[in-house]
Amino acid sequence: MLTWPAPQIPQLPGEGRPIRVRDSSTGDLVTAAEGPDARLYVCGITPYDATHLGHAATYVAFDLLLRGWIDEGKTVRYASNVTDVDDPLLERARATGVDWQDLAADQIALYREDMTALGVIPPDVYTGAVESVPDVVRAVQALVDAGAAYRVGRPDSTGAGEDDVYADLSADPSFGAVARLDAATMRAFFGERGGDPDRAGKRHELDPLLWRAARDGEPAWDGGDLGPGRPGWHIECAVIARDGLGLPFDVQGGGNDLRFPHHEMSTSHARLLDDGHGARTHVHTGMVGLDGEKMSKSLGNLVLVSRLRAQGVDAMAVRLAILAHHYAGDWEWTDTVIADAVARLEHWRDAVSGNGGPAADDTLAEIRAALADDLDAPRALRAVDAWADLSSSGRVPDDELVEGAPGVIARAVNALLGVRI
Repeated sequence: MLTWPAPQIPQLPGEGRPIRVRDSSTGDLVTAAEGPDARLYVCGITPYDATHLGHAATYVAFDLLLRGWIDEGKTVRYASNVTDVDDPLLERARATGVDWQDLAADQIALYREDMTALGVIPPDVYTGAVESVPDVVRAVQALVDAGAAYRVGRPDSTGAGEDDVYADLSADPSFGAVARLDAATMRAFFGERGGDPDRAGKRHELDPLLWRAARDGEPAWDGGDLGPGRPGWHIECAVIARDGLGLPFDVQGGGNDLRFPHHEMSTSHARLLDDGHGARTHVHTGMVGLDGEKMSKSLGNLVLVSRLRAQGVDAMAVRLAILAHHYAGDWEWTDTVIADAVARLEHWRDAVSGNGGPAADDTLAEIRAALADDLDAPRALRAVDAWADLSSSGRVPDDELVEGAPGVIARAVNALLGVRI
């Protein structure tokens, strides 16, 4: 699958500090990647309504991690997916009378445009669920052969090759280590977030679907001995991460609504496919709200990046609005949030417009320190604000102005925060 153009990342003097992030599973602050290499997997979109501010906040957050790693001098490999066949996509296509493939293609193209405008680094490995089908089939068959998956007959099945396939969670003694939730909460979330706890014939109510046997009116692919069908959601990400990054990899990321069941299940699948290995660290972003509710497709309360851009809002102001909030916290989108970001962007651009300005070294060091401290973007923004305020104040004596300092700040803001000023 095609990605989008990579933004140019300017070179900066010196190098960044090791990036530490909050591991969602333990609550500990940990080094995101040890050694010279860093590998990141971030769950991608289901393309039926892209790209709302919740999406953008997640991908901007992990873009900061990539930029911090690059500034450290690491060799970075980033993988992501697109769930370009799934129940919500098919349901939206039926409701709107649009072919599901056309709907997916249109929304994926829009998502690429939004990511390009926001200056987000594209994945090195970008794989759609449809592309991954042959690999998923092999993985599911391997789990069946190992006794870690089993067949459940469809209520309307008439013969062999029409069974759904489920993972047997009892085969994974580490199941539950990602989200660390009690049984009642897991069951509730599973039912609310795409699971089927009441499906007859399953060995355990939380066992997740690996392969959905073909149904009338739904797309299906050759599943070999599994029969025709399509992948389950969680196994898709496990296989794409394994094949794109290798196991184990450093960080698995996404919104905090993916902790359970999606990241719990996909990590369990990865462990069973690769002898106990998955992501070393899980990092999750908070939810973006609107009018007191979480912004979500199901509620329809979406602020779309494309719509803001069509209204003439600078994409860099949208990015600054996101960066004004720590990635892990929930926050509310309001007219004031974007107005403040527009004003901040104008102030920064004015401040770097001259040839000389206050010395940039301390500001650059503070931006790097902020990113190293759990990607603390609001702290980094305050550092740039302080430099811009001083630059614009006229209080710096001429003999203390440093030629080229505004250029260093502009390059730092671009390279580390992804904001072009």
